[in-house]
This record gives sequence, structure tokens and C-alpha cells, in this order.
Amino acid sequence: MPEYSEAARIVGERVRATRQKLGLSQEDVAVLAEMHVTNVGKIERGQSNPSLTTLISLAGALNANVGDWTSGLTTAMIPGRTHTLTAAEFLRERARRG
Repeated sequence: MPEYSEAARIVGERVRATRQKLGLSQEDVAVLAEMHVTNVGKIERGQSNPSLTTLISLAGALNANVGDWTSGLTTAMIPGRTHTLTAAEFLRERARRG
């Protein structure tokens, strides 16, 4: 079974909250976003890692801002990551090593 991230769960919750606030069903959103209803459900349950295109399609259908859905997410929320340095830390270390 695939491992999904905490980030996917949070984005899914935010998509669901947006949809519910508008009083739309998953079926309504699927039609508006031109996607299959099962994909909407998987995203909302955090059982999918949607592409940027998919998130933009959903945001367009829901008149939402993708940035609101992804705000505050960090790489620590993604399982299996081995690199933890930020670009600033990497550049600092590279400069230190000369």
C-alpha cells in the first residue's frame, strides 16, 4: 500500500473544507474540475499526491487559491525524504568548505 504524506492529508482536508463551505458535492466538483469523482475523494482523504495541474483545476472549480491549501506545509511532512538542508544551509556549507 502506498504511503501518503501528512502534507497530502492536510491539503485534502483543506480542499474538502472549501467544497463543503460552498455546499457542493464531490460529484459537482468533479464535473467542474473535469476529473473523475473518485479522484476528488482520494484527494480529500489524503490518499493521493495530486499534481499541480490537478490542484489548479480543483482551485479553479472551487474559486480557491492553491496557495491557501499549501500554506504552512513543510518537507518534514513528506515521508522518505533524506535531504533536510535548505538552499541557504547548502550554500553556507559550500562557502565554508571553499
